[in-house]
Amino acid sequence: MEIITARSVPLGGPRSIDVRRTLPQRQRSLIGAWCFVDHFGPHDTAATGGMDVAPHPHTGLQTVTWLFDGVIAHHDSGGNAATVVPGQMNLMTAGAGICHSETSTPEAERLHGVQLWVALPDEVRHSPDRGFERHTPERVEFASGSALVFLGSLLGSRSPVRTYTPLVGAELRLDPGGVLELPVDPRFEHGLLVDTGEDVTLESVHVPRDAMGYTGVGVRTLRVANDGDRPARLALLGGTPSARRSSCGGTSWAARPRRSGATARNGRTTGRGSVASRGTWGTADRAGTARE
Repeated sequence: MEIITARSVPLGGPRSIDVRRTLPQRQRSLIGAWCFVDHFGPHDTAATGGMDVAPHPHTGLQTVTWLFDGVIAHHDSGGNAATVVPGQMNLMTAGAGICHSETSTPEAERLHGVQLWVALPDEVRHSPDRGFERHTPERVEFASGSALVFLGSLLGSRSPVRTYTPLVGAELRLDPGGVLELPVDPRFEHGLLVDTGEDVTLESVHVPRDAMGYTGVGVRTLRVANDGDRPARLALLGGTPSARRSSCGGTSWAARPRRSGATARNGRTTGRGSVASRGTWGTADRAGTARE
């Protein structure tokens, strides 16, 4: 068991909101093909201004947005426009390049969720194919709580959304005092992010709130427990380590970028190098590390 502690990163321009980033870190840059985990909120949008991520391009990855609370408007250069709501997974495949924006909607009083990136394998990361999928998973009930499986397969629930490497992504809820003996694919490594709950353990090791517990391959059951007196909400991510051959090469630009030998025009990139900004949703280099 390994504990990955989040670091605070500002997101969204002059009136930025703080997000808590657990991946990538110096100690670990990938869990399966999951290469980026930002955890945000709950934010009072009247006080913070909410989310305002200006149009910026991505390449070589898939973005996954999963909300616990609030509403976000998504627009991309593939012609997709969607309203992101709690309990509905939104996945955008960038391929060789796509431009998108995500902003809070006026009716959203609170904003709370996770933004995730999945690295595409080399054989498809430069594909011209771009895509956008939405999925609302059915809730799976178990003795001590429930689950929403938005990617992959878990607890008898399977997501129809396409992935290019074996993955799993799910929201888990555990009742006070609840214990879940969770059957998992032994080929997978896993990360368990604690959203709410002060007394959550993974394999009998305490995982602090906003941190992620990591387990390697070879186990068929994960023991997750909520020893507290309040419900716990968790996000489980997993995948095969062979996906480490992928790289998190999706570079994102803000509306006011700091130039480094490249420019972005209408969601398309020219030249070499990268453009970094503190006001954008991460900048990841080809080695899978992030800069602000």
